[in-house]
Amino acid sequence: MNTGELPGSVTRPPLQIIARLAAGTLGTGVYLPAPNDALKDRLSRYREIDLRVTGRKSGRTISQPVWFVYDDDKVYLLPVRGSDTQWYKNVLKDPSIRIDARGADAEFQAIPVTDQMRVSSVIEKFRAKYGASDVKKYYSKFDVAFVAQMR
Repeated sequence: MNTGELPGSVTRPPLQIIARLAAGTLGTGVYLPAPNDALKDRLSRYREIDLRVTGRKSGRTISQPVWFVYDDDKVYLLPVRGSDTQWYKNVLKDPSIRIDARGADAEFQAIPVTDQMRVSSVIEKFRAKYGASDVKKYYSKFDVAFVAQMR
C-alpha cells in the first residue's frame, strides 16, 4: 500500500482546518476559546493566582500564590509587606511577570504604583473583593502596589 508517505511520517491537517483553528471555530457551533479568554474567565472567578517573577539576584523563576483583583482587563497586585516584600523588589528589577490561574497563564508587564492615592484605590479594590478584615489581617504595609497588563 503506497500512499506517498514515508513510514512513520505525520499526516498534516488540511490548511482549512488550521485556518479554522486559528480563527477559534471548528465545525458548526463549536467555539475553541483563545488562551487569553480562558485566563480572563478564571481571573474573573478565582481568588488566588500563581505569580512567577525573576529573582533579582539569582535570575531564577520564583513562583508563589498571591491574591489579586482583576478589573477592566488589568490585574492589581498588593504586596503583603508592601515595599519590603521580596517579590515586589524582584519585579522592580524585572517587570515581566507570568500569571497562572490554574493552567491558564500569560505574560504581563507590571507597573509599580507608589502614589498614595492610587495605592489607596488598589487597597479599596482588595477590601471589596476579600473583605476589610482579611486585608487587615494578612497585609501589614500599604505603601506600594502593582498594576499589570497582558502583553
